[in-house]
Amino acid sequence: MYKNFYIQSYCYIRNNQLWLDGEVVFDGKQSDNLNFFLKSAYRNLEIKYSKFFKMDNLSKISFLAAETIFKNIILENKNTAIVFSNKAASLETDRKFQDSISNVDNFYPSPAVFVYTLPNIGIGEISIRHNLKSESAFFIFENYNANFHQNYENELLQNTNLESVLGGWVNVDGDNYDAFVYLVSKKGNVKHTKENLLKLYKG
Repeated sequence: MYKNFYIQSYCYIRNNQLWLDGEVVFDGKQSDNLNFFLKSAYRNLEIKYSKFFKMDNLSKISFLAAETIFKNIILENKNTAIVFSNKAASLETDRKFQDSISNVDNFYPSPAVFVYTLPNIGIGEISIRHNLKSESAFFIFENYNANFHQNYENELLQNTNLESVLGGWVNVDGDNYDAFVYLVSKKGNVKHTKENLLKLYKG
């Protein structure tokens, strides 16, 4: 039984930049809004997944963070769980859906928007893309809760047959966004501790 697990790789998406393991891999400082930045980052990573353009911004930012990590790490098997959290849930998309039904003269509930009115849909997009069929969960906290993530992710790795966990914080509220996503496994140099998670999250 492994008692120690490690942060194998980590990614930030903040301030119109995409970071992997402490290095900037895409600088979109010229972007004037979040949607433009996310599409620019997608093209820069040379991803081929047309469904990306139909996603809401929360799913896009989750998807891009996962793609950035998995671009350099080949999963030995598909036994990888996903544990994400945020503050705003799917509020940005909820607002868009509400707008689509608020006007009595132009009432049209949009199915394409409604699909994304749960925060865990981004997890589903990642799971489909990488054929992951393990556990997944999405939690809501006021702020990134490193203590919870460390305990929950270690518990999964210690007491199941999982090989790794993709964890982190993915929050989008309008043009305010923050993503910190990492892969925890038996490999790596940085121990998966509350202190290290907080240190990496703060950058």
